[in-house]
Amino acid sequence: MSRHLTPSKIGLLALIRLYSDGVVPSSATIPILSFLISYLLPVHSHTSQENDSVSQDGFTVSIQKLQSATISYASAIPGRTVWDLLLKLLWAINSLDALHAFFNELPLLLEKPLDGSLDVPDDPKLLQQKRMLFSRNSPLGAFVRRSQLEFTRLQFHDGNNLWKSLIIYRAPTMAIWKRRNPTAGPRSYDSNLQIEPFDRHGTLSDLLYGNFPPSSSKNDRLKHGNTSTDDMEKLLDYQVSRMQRSGNRVPQAMRSHLRAMAQSGLIIPSVASYVHFLDAWKSGDYPSSFDSLHRYFDYTMQSRDRSLYQYALLNLAILQADFGCFSEAVTAMQETIATARENHDMPCLNYSLSWLYQFGRSHREEMAEIRKKGVLGSEKEALSFLKAKAKESNMWNLLSTTLLSEAKLTLSNGDNVSQAFESIIKASHLNVTKNTTEAYGGLMLMQSSIFERLGVACQAWSYCELFLQCYAEQSPSEDVIQIQCKSAYILARKGRWEEALSRMDQVDHEALRTLKYQQFWTTNLGILRLRRHLHREELDTGDHVLAQLRAAPTGVPELQYYISLVEIQLHMRRSDYAHALSLLEKLLSDLEQQEADIFQQLKAMILKAQLFDQAGVPQKGFSVALRVASLAHRARLLPVLWEAVGAIGRVLVSMKEFGATVRLIENVLPQALECEDCDLAAYLFSCLADGYMGMAGQAKGEFLQRKEKLTKALEALERAFEEFARIEDIRGQCEMMAKKATIMHRNGDSVLANDCAARYLDIRKAAKMQG
Repeated sequence: MSRHLTPSKIGLLALIRLYSDGVVPSSATIPILSFLISYLLPVHSHTSQENDSVSQDGFTVSIQKLQSATISYASAIPGRTVWDLLLKLLWAINSLDALHAFFNELPLLLEKPLDGSLDVPDDPKLLQQKRMLFSRNSPLGAFVRRSQLEFTRLQFHDGNNLWKSLIIYRAPTMAIWKRRNPTAGPRSYDSNLQIEPFDRHGTLSDLLYGNFPPSSSKNDRLKHGNTSTDDMEKLLDYQVSRMQRSGNRVPQAMRSHLRAMAQSGLIIPSVASYVHFLDAWKSGDYPSSFDSLHRYFDYTMQSRDRSLYQYALLNLAILQADFGCFSEAVTAMQETIATARENHDMPCLNYSLSWLYQFGRSHREEMAEIRKKGVLGSEKEALSFLKAKAKESNMWNLLSTTLLSEAKLTLSNGDNVSQAFESIIKASHLNVTKNTTEAYGGLMLMQSSIFERLGVACQAWSYCELFLQCYAEQSPSEDVIQIQCKSAYILARKGRWEEALSRMDQVDHEALRTLKYQQFWTTNLGILRLRRHLHREELDTGDHVLAQLRAAPTGVPELQYYISLVEIQLHMRRSDYAHALSLLEKLLSDLEQQEADIFQQLKAMILKAQLFDQAGVPQKGFSVALRVASLAHRARLLPVLWEAVGAIGRVLVSMKEFGATVRLIENVLPQALECEDCDLAAYLFSCLADGYMGMAGQAKGEFLQRKEKLTKALEALERAFEEFARIEDIRGQCEMMAKKATIMHRNGDSVLANDCAARYLDIRKAAKMQG
């Protein structure tokens, strides 16, 4: 296998020569140059090959691609297309000597150096032609120079193999060439064989070429030299950059191509081991990934000493963390930091410190020893240090991520929201000015989260949709899956369950081949379905789903938190309040030890107040609800604040302070509806209905006032019933219908009371049949 030259590159050289000869018309200049540049420049430097075709044959030019790129353009010669002239030039190379002559003429396409340092021979015949010369440092000129240099370095047998490969490469055009040139014989591919006395019986032809034409399968094309070492390295480097950027595994087409290269006996570059490592890592194959990582860096150490040692440790640390070996990951990352500092590798050092900070946010217990040593200092000090170092090293992607981490830390601690907005705006400005497209996912996810905390659900939904419509294709698969799951949760809170499940099914199946993403997606889908089962009173099914969620490893603390919340709600649905309270106390204790997000802590605390309410002792949760309301108001966690107000309202109802309940709920209800959370709206409307019902009971002697309060109570019950119906909450619907039937019965309207009772039974029956 040649290091650089292949028949496809000879085809490109022939096309470049035609362009230099001036036979390409002005109308075809841009398309022809675009076609050439798309194969000469590195794959990752342009967007014309950002697709799966690169995984197969996008790095080489087949004769069919040359034909399709040139056949539609007329040349400067009347009656001839650019393809006709290209075909004539390719078939003019009709012997090994003609191939040498072709490459010897390549320096005539280049401008001579001004200092005359190179002695380029002048051919009088060629100099008579009006030819466009290329600068020696231009993309076309550099390609011509390297091709001519590589040809002069070829050994004789390598040059002979290149000549045979060229015959095979242009073989599909033999029929076209014979139609254009009737004098061409069956052996026109080699002019020496057309001399009758020279090869009268075909013995020499059989000895040199064997059966012609050979098979054109992919393996045969690889064996016959249509792929060079340079092409393979470009292909593998592209796959590495793509896998690191998107986080996906090797596509199936590329796996087949690598397998074919291995079976063909070609020399595989060492970077193939790194590709195997990334693929095994993403697939969850720990032994294979570990072995491939060691094999790759064993190869690189032989040629590059210890210059890449810190990257070997960095990959090892991330690998250990993804497979749950946290202590080994921390040890490897500490050695990475020490080695990068010793080698003065600032990009690796900054990235390692950033990873260690993010890891410490998720696994605080593993970082206890490091925090005692003061390696990173406090979280704010660590972020300030990372921002300064990222700015010094011009690592804009890392700087954007650090700014978003700063905003997340501000929100997590319940600090001023304006500071979080300031960090987000800085990150957004940086992404636009420095074109860090890969950071848009984290930015819009943070923007959606902050508006969700502020109770502006429509804005949170808009950012999710904006990302999926405009930035999903150029963002890592992890960000895409996270935002799709988030938008599915928003739809589920609105009661649009089918749309939420459909949104989950829209996740790219190629991304789900990565084990980490598949586990994250499966866990979120399980949580959504478990919530729906709880609303439908399908508690036995909920137990099975919960058992599956508990058994599946997630590795994301936030998902573990939501699983714990849903488990507590399941026990509350079963009226097992003692067990639910013990689980809730354990969860609150763990959140406090981990210094978790204040949003998570307050959600768990308000669930405790609701648990006391459902257990029939709402006044026990009064202090908890007041504390949550105070903290949520300070941190501007408005959805939690409205839940806390509802819990306080339930306490006031139990204390027969109905007027205060009504005033409290009516004041917050308009803002609570902006959250677009059906469960929250139903909870507040139900509490409002209880307040109006209590006020009606207190107005004993005033008939009109009593009737007005009962009417408002019925309206609130109807609104609560509608919200419960949207989220398919059977228990809530039945409770609202029972209260309506009671009011109708008290008013003496037995017909409407019976209708409500019938609807109550129908809901129960439908739920039982559905279950």
